[in-house]
Amino acid sequence: MLSRPNSIREIKQIPVVPYATVREDLQTGDLVFCSGRYWISKWIRYFSKSMFSHVGIIYKDEYLDRILILEAEIIYGVRLAPLSKYLKDYHGNHRPYKGYMLLARLNTPISQNELKQVISFGLDELTRPYDNWEIFRILLRVMFKVGKKERNRSYICSELVASAFKKANIKFKVNNTYISPDEVARFPGLQFIKRIL
Repeated sequence: MLSRPNSIREIKQIPVVPYATVREDLQTGDLVFCSGRYWISKWIRYFSKSMFSHVGIIYKDEYLDRILILEAEIIYGVRLAPLSKYLKDYHGNHRPYKGYMLLARLNTPISQNELKQVISFGLDELTRPYDNWEIFRILLRVMFKVGKKERNRSYICSELVASAFKKANIKFKVNNTYISPDEVARFPGLQFIKRIL
């Protein structure tokens, strides 16, 4: 287990563990946190004052023997993506994700039925659009301390995670009417377990 990193520098110091050695230990409901080096990732981190630019939920499909990420992604919206694609062929460019990836696990008690509700919610939201305008609205709220979250069924990554876990009565703290990947990472019942990239 790892202590929660407080900076990109601390993330860099965590040794990378080969995916093959952690794959079997991953569980549905684990979280994957990304800190990308893409321009949009840097922009998200800067304006949300977060060290993470993305978060998703691990879904382990035992029948297919696949580890998938349930996530809301710019362009694609809510989707399931193989975790291995991040590590080898991110966005079909034959290269890994450009950034850092950490795995985390809730140590808050959650029943199998609650976990099923978390994943079912996410699966029901598949193909919902990414909330591109929410990023702009967050910027306005951060800069001018005005505005509020509009209720809709479009998501940014951390909203999807928060909405899904709300089905299990796990509530992440909202900062200034929005939730960033960092708010999810600061949840007291969360334990970082490994860095895989």
